[in-house]
Amino acid sequence: MAHIVILGAGLGGSIMAYELADQIRKEDRITVVTKDPVYHFVPSNPWVAVGWREKSDIQIDLAKVMKRKGIAFRPVAAEKVKPEENRIDLVDGTSVDYDYLVIATGPELAFDEIEGLGPHGGFTQSVCHVDHAESAHDRFEAFCKDPGPIVVGAVQGASCFGPAYEFLFILETELRRRKIRDKVPMTFVTAEPYVGHLGLDGVGDTKGLLESELRDKHIKWMTSSKVKKVEDGKMTVEQIADDGSSLGEKELPFKFSMMLPAFRGIKPLMGIDGLSNPRGFTIVDKHQRNPKYPNIFGIGVCIAIPPTGPTPVPCGVPKTGFMIESMVTATAHNIGNLLRGKEPDQVGSWNAVCLADFGDSGIAFVAQPQIPPRNVNWSSSGKWVHLAKIGFEKYFMRKIRKGESEPYYEKAALKMMGIDKLKEVQKG
Repeated sequence: MAHIVILGAGLGGSIMAYELADQIRKEDRITVVTKDPVYHFVPSNPWVAVGWREKSDIQIDLAKVMKRKGIAFRPVAAEKVKPEENRIDLVDGTSVDYDYLVIATGPELAFDEIEGLGPHGGFTQSVCHVDHAESAHDRFEAFCKDPGPIVVGAVQGASCFGPAYEFLFILETELRRRKIRDKVPMTFVTAEPYVGHLGLDGVGDTKGLLESELRDKHIKWMTSSKVKKVEDGKMTVEQIADDGSSLGEKELPFKFSMMLPAFRGIKPLMGIDGLSNPRGFTIVDKHQRNPKYPNIFGIGVCIAIPPTGPTPVPCGVPKTGFMIESMVTATAHNIGNLLRGKEPDQVGSWNAVCLADFGDSGIAFVAQPQIPPRNVNWSSSGKWVHLAKIGFEKYFMRKIRKGESEPYYEKAALKMMGIDKLKEVQKG
């Protein structure tokens, strides 16, 4: 009998439990350890921040689902992972032993790396967590009573740029609906070397499409930008030239700001030689398996992926939902192989299929593989993307609620988009 522990129950950890339940033997057991017993659909956080969704609309009680699936559930945060002892110590003083461990924790949000950044004692908002989005909504409602400049973007070291663009344009849409857009100068600040880089060196014509959207919506932008500090109502930003030299600092006034932070690994994984890199991200091979500790696997945002190439300001690589699902499927089958005395042989596709909602339109892109050069490099825009994002929210929430394990993500995206080029992704 083997005990498989999944650390984390977000997008990756929850579906990891579901898919793994179909791969283990009858005598094996699964335990999910997570600090949050409730699942939240993170892609809907920007909608929560402008009042288009309530927190309750995008949450699911995982304990009930896991019980129905026969999966043990421990809603207690981890204190420290101890790979030499095959054990996780928990903050309540207890511990969990494992034969196999899947790390699916997501990231820690590194707000503290920039003075004044973030909702916890800082002056900017966030949509990385539903609680942040709720707080941002409160601030946004107050802002609308006395509007002024808005600054939105992603700081140096960030690796998830899509939600910054989404929130920027969703805000712009909501301001127009409230008929106060004319009172709100908007600026987009990003570490990307150009608009639409996305940490992926662009996909299709994301540069042209996003620049066109910014111009059409009268939004200014600053690229290769490093946020030096944030004060109440003022952000100090330094722009960096291609050769790494400074182009000078600029002070941006704001009455409302949302800036995505850099990510790092969670504290229970920090400083473990051979398991984590210096930022705390889990090191994995092509089978999602750690080279030093072969009974440990990693999936999702918590794994280490090198950047696509050097940029004047550091930019990380995003781990999109489709990419994470492919990691999950590969890991589930590889652990299934090990349980039966076989070697891992499954590799995640690491393709990207993304719907970026802009409130009343949006941009979709497909990158196969996610890191260039690619076999498929496509992007498009239109009102259909907004509708597709709503459809996908409903689909994925249903999947989590029902405890379904089949990786429908790709099929659903293909069906919703109905684009011939996407069929190439399905054929792989």
